[in-house]
Amino acid sequence: MQITKLEPNAIWHHFEAINTIPRASTKEQEITGFMVAFGKSLNLETSVDAIGNVIIKKPATKRKLDARTVVLQGHLDMVHQKEATSNFDFASQGIEMFVDGDWVKAKETTLGADNGIGVAAIMAVLTSNDIEHPPIEALFTIDEEMGMTGAMALTKEQLQGSVLLNLDSEEDDEITIGCAGGVDVAVDGSYDIKLLDAKEYCLKEIKVGGLTGGHSGVDIHLNRANGILVLTECLEYLISQTDCRLHSVDIGTLTNVIPRNGSAIIAIREDKYELFAQALKDIEQELRRKYQKTDPDLGIEVFRSENTMGVLDIKTQKRLIEAILTMPNGVYAMTEGIEGLVQTSNNIAILNVGQGSYHIGCHTRSSVDGERDELVNKIKGCCPFAKVSENGPYPGWEPKPNSELLALATRCYKELNGELPAIKSIHAGLECGILSGTFPNMQMISFGPNILGAHSPEERLQISSTQKFWKLLVKLLKELD
Repeated sequence: MQITKLEPNAIWHHFEAINTIPRASTKEQEITGFMVAFGKSLNLETSVDAIGNVIIKKPATKRKLDARTVVLQGHLDMVHQKEATSNFDFASQGIEMFVDGDWVKAKETTLGADNGIGVAAIMAVLTSNDIEHPPIEALFTIDEEMGMTGAMALTKEQLQGSVLLNLDSEEDDEITIGCAGGVDVAVDGSYDIKLLDAKEYCLKEIKVGGLTGGHSGVDIHLNRANGILVLTECLEYLISQTDCRLHSVDIGTLTNVIPRNGSAIIAIREDKYELFAQALKDIEQELRRKYQKTDPDLGIEVFRSENTMGVLDIKTQKRLIEAILTMPNGVYAMTEGIEGLVQTSNNIAILNVGQGSYHIGCHTRSSVDGERDELVNKIKGCCPFAKVSENGPYPGWEPKPNSELLALATRCYKELNGELPAIKSIHAGLECGILSGTFPNMQMISFGPNILGAHSPEERLQISSTQKFWKLLVKLLKELD
């Protein structure tokens, strides 16, 4: 079945349209231009600010002329991730979507439902002629996935709305009213390149793949294998068994993604190759046993490499491996009194080593600022030999369980579905944390359809859930006054 033939037709039509456009974080120029043209084609007041956020304003329908202005908000960027074997080019190709039962999926890539389906829903409201609604300010932000710089750049003069519906949640039986804050932590340094004799050594590329991966916020408690730790454990064992030398490492691309695959190049003495082959087999078996429940497809492959024989000095090699294996990763603390809610975590997300320099990228999340800072200091303590810097932080979103907007949304949900929604705070970051600081008097909630596997090529969007989400959005707009 074609995506555009699904119901509600308007949402799927717009979702397909935006999924033809490259929209990686910090590279949203094309999608921003598309949204500006979209707003102007409807003869609606449309503006784009200096950083690239787009605001489209639509007047109220006749019965809602005196109602409060509502802000509908979603982000334009998406996470670009693909299977290790895929030749897909995000810069030039549209997402290849297909229907599989009750789900929409993408071929070998992320789907972009996070947050493309929210953007598409807002576009459907803007184009509609039969949905009753208050005055609307449609806010489309940029760079949510990497730095939230779009939300951070907004000023209080840009919006007049008193309520905000953020359409960036991923479970249709929940209404979100709070989230964690976070900070990117970078570890950078340099090393001396040591040249080895090409007659005595050969280079081998070790590739780790088949990991489950996922979102570094909502999936961090699932204890899935982190590709950087898997690769580093492998390297530590091989070095201990064969005295091999580290040439380079390349794994991870985004700090909000649990790394799924990557590679390292090592130099091995020719006379120790048989020992290396056995050691590699042993460590792969051990790692597969360790992660058999969470990452059943974990695999390690080895290939010949034709790079130059420049390797890390032994001191740096040892320091890096020890730092990564002692660095906090995964859940650091759970929220007391709220079952299943992570309070603080760290994701070791990026490791690049080569040509005389190295970089480790982490994303640290917490709903408690002091605990976040404590975890950052632990990361610094693992790397006293390197420069450690922070980008951010961005604030969390404090829950307001007694808000008028939440009460209305809860009532609307129950009338539609015959049961109450779960009211949640989440460990992922939402722009509401930043927006609530800029607009302290604006009431906010977040909701959305079921999206599974976000930030990975396993991402999928449930069709029936999208219909449920749409009905709630339409009813809320009708009820807001």
